[in-house]
Amino acid sequence: MLYERPNYMGHQYFLKRGEYPDYQQWQGLNDSIKSCRLISQHLGSGNHKIRIYERDDYKGEMMDFMEDCPNVYDRFCSHEIHSCNVLDGHWIFYELPNYKGKQYLLRPGEYKKVTDWGSSTARVGSFRRVLDLH
Repeated sequence: MLYERPNYMGHQYFLKRGEYPDYQQWQGLNDSIKSCRLISQHLGSGNHKIRIYERDDYKGEMMDFMEDCPNVYDRFCSHEIHSCNVLDGHWIFYELPNYKGKQYLLRPGEYKKVTDWGSSTARVGSFRRVLDLH
C-alpha cells in the first residue's frame, strides 16, 4: 500500500505485484509517494467479513458483506458509510463505484467513524476484499 504523505497518511494506493511505469498506472493523483506498507501475505483464515453502518458508532442501518461490492448504493441504498467493523480479512474502500477514486485499506478491527480509516468524508462507492497479493 502506497501513501501520498509520511506516516501512512494522505491518498492510499493498493498495488498488486507487477510493474508500474508511472503513477497513472495505479490511478495516482500525482507522483508523490512518501511512505508505504507491506500487507502481510498471511491474511488470516482466508475468510472475509465486513459489517457496515449508516451512522457513526455502529448506529442506523447495518449490513454484512462477505463478497466484493462494486456499487454500495445498489446494495446498501446509501452512498455513505459512517462506521464499520472488519470482522475478518482485509478490505479496500473506494470513493466511487466500480473500484475507482480514493482508496482506504481496512484491516481487521473497529472503525467507529470515517476518520478512523483515514477519510474526511463518508462517501464510499465500492469496496472489495484483498485476496491475492501476487
